[in-house]
Amino acid sequence: MAISSLPCIQPVRVPFKVCSFFLAGVCGGFNNKKMINAVVFSSLRKISNDIYIESKVDTLLDSIKWDDKGLAVAIAQNVDTGAILMQGFVNRDALATTITSRKATFFRSETCYFTSIGDLFKEQEVEETNLALTTLYSLEATISKRELELAGKHGKPSWTKRLLLDENLLCSKIREEADELCRMLEEKKDSSCIASKMADVIYHAMVLLRRKDVKIENVLEVLRRRFSQSGIEEKQSRASTES
Repeated sequence: MAISSLPCIQPVRVPFKVCSFFLAGVCGGFNNKKMINAVVFSSLRKISNDIYIESKVDTLLDSIKWDDKGLAVAIAQNVDTGAILMQGFVNRDALATTITSRKATFFRSETCYFTSIGDLFKEQEVEETNLALTTLYSLEATISKRELELAGKHGKPSWTKRLLLDENLLCSKIREEADELCRMLEEKKDSSCIASKMADVIYHAMVLLRRKDVKIENVLEVLRRRFSQSGIEEKQSRASTES
């Protein structure tokens, strides 16, 4: 969530499937040279030390500049794209609930209580296609549509359908496109060639995801969990698990 038109931004990222929460508070007079930024990441892993968590949450809540009604303007954004989903208000309880539950929660003036962003979307009948889908999500939807056409025996022939029906062809194309991408690097091809070939790799890999019923959101969630871990540590932990 983010408070608009305030000089000191204090983001609170909550990495769950729909959105991230950005909040800002005034931290004194406006000073371009002393802009204060703080980021608090909620963990996807369960933490047993409740006292420690409560202390950290209270510290954050105390740093927010609430208005005379105990509210702050807040904005929910898509965690991956940054697309703005909605604007609302939070009070201390709503923000605390957001952090501890990892569900974006807003204060509602109609009831003087608070509700989750999921409930608001249901009430407003906001369709998923209206939430500023990214190119990756749109591609995923198209591939899923081609799969449905296979089951119904209708629709025009397509390369995606061929790949979905032939696992060997799909794997050979992924290997081929990935190898060509590496050769382009070695041959020092320009950025447009690299981008075009990478698009081929991503497309074919996403067909594989659809075949194995894995959503792109699952992949993005894994990447988000790795932000706080070095690549070397991650590979070592994977190796020990596999052995």
